[in-house]
Amino acid sequence: MKFNGTEFHLRWSKDGQFEFTPAGQEDLSRWTEMLTLWRYDGITTGEALAAQANRTLGAYQNAKGKILRTNSLPRTAQKPAEHFIAALLGSNQFIEFAAARLLLVNGKGAGIVYSRRAYGNPAKPDLGAWVSQNGAPVEARVMAFDPGPALGALPR
Repeated sequence: MKFNGTEFHLRWSKDGQFEFTPAGQEDLSRWTEMLTLWRYDGITTGEALAAQANRTLGAYQNAKGKILRTNSLPRTAQKPAEHFIAALLGSNQFIEFAAARLLLVNGKGAGIVYSRRAYGNPAKPDLGAWVSQNGAPVEARVMAFDPGPALGALPR
């Protein structure tokens, strides 16, 4: 699957969560870019999708994440509602930027999360500079990405 000009390869999946990294980043304990697709088959309404978006936001907050931006696009006659969350997450070993979008695809809940990590001592300023330069363009790409074909090709 291609995202942001990079080919991503499936590395791991479980319970509707599918993690992809680029070539050379097969080690899931030391990746720097990851694309995660979520399949929420039990979500079939805008209200249920909003509740999942709130659970995702709560999980980021409970992980002591710094929420950078949220945005909910209301339902229109042509398109169901969508939700976006950008956050900085981290631990003693790394800091991570996550750009998450939740939407309905063919009447079922779906999520796409683009994540970028930096490790070690200069991680915070390095990733902060990257987010300043790339955060808005990445959000636009996440919001424009159609996860339908990729989700349809993944195993159930």
